[in-house]
Amino acid sequence: MESAIRRGLRHLRRSGKRAGNAAIGTAVIGLLKLMRLVNPDTMANFAGWFMRTVGPLLPEHRVARANLAAAFPEKSRGEIEQILRGTWDNLGRIGAEFAHLDHIWDYDPAAPKSDGRIQLAPADIERFKTLLNDGKPALVFAAHLANWELPAVCAATYGLDSAVLYRRPNITSLSHWVTDTRSAIMGTLIATSLDAPIKIAEALERGTHVGMLVDQYYGRGVEVTFFGRRTSANPLLARLAHHFDCPIHGTRIVRLPGNRFRAELTDAIAPARDAAGKVDIAGTMQIIMSAIEGWIREHPEQWLWQHRRWRE
Repeated sequence: MESAIRRGLRHLRRSGKRAGNAAIGTAVIGLLKLMRLVNPDTMANFAGWFMRTVGPLLPEHRVARANLAAAFPEKSRGEIEQILRGTWDNLGRIGAEFAHLDHIWDYDPAAPKSDGRIQLAPADIERFKTLLNDGKPALVFAAHLANWELPAVCAATYGLDSAVLYRRPNITSLSHWVTDTRSAIMGTLIATSLDAPIKIAEALERGTHVGMLVDQYYGRGVEVTFFGRRTSANPLLARLAHHFDCPIHGTRIVRLPGNRFRAELTDAIAPARDAAGKVDIAGTMQIIMSAIEGWIREHPEQWLWQHRRWRE
């Protein structure tokens, strides 16, 4: 009898959680659809103000402050607080921009405009053309900087054969909506799962360019130094480079004033190699994390400091 009661209570809790998640998913989707009716600049400005106001009240604010203070011990408390306001502003804008991803990218190679929303330097354009035309697969790493969704939009817009590793939302209805929305503008999507490495390997064998975010903590990863502190990084990209020996590039978006962005693509980054000439996994991830650290130091207010990147 007691076991039956416990099973019944567990069933009720699961049912309640599913119902709650469904309601949250419906509300979020409705909000995103509503945001599409508002001018993207107006919506981004409002969302930035909203998160600058609400963000400091959230527990993640303390996490971000501790991370910043440890990463930049030379900065004053006032400087840290200014960066914190910028990080919340950036997060708010990303949320608003997500609803408009299908028309934010307005760069026209045939007639580039100096006042367009997207800015590209000639050197970055040439690097992209090389990726587009060399007939080889490549691994492209990115970080949670500015609007980190845009590099995938860029690749799909200009016909680069690409696949993106992404984390599926936990709420089923929201996951379906996000996947459908992204698929239309980002090319092939590979959700993080046990079979994701197999799907990525198959994509590389086809000559696809595979992009992934690599800057978050990964418990089963390799040890690297990041802002002078030891932490753990996901070794997947380096392991793929070890197996396929294909080029590695980095890409980032820099947020500019006036709701504009600059897209950048690095030259091929040489991986670390062992005495036998094979790609060294930990050494390669250190090279990548050092490159990302350099990006963040240039624009610390545009990185996602609100997660526990360093852990005991």
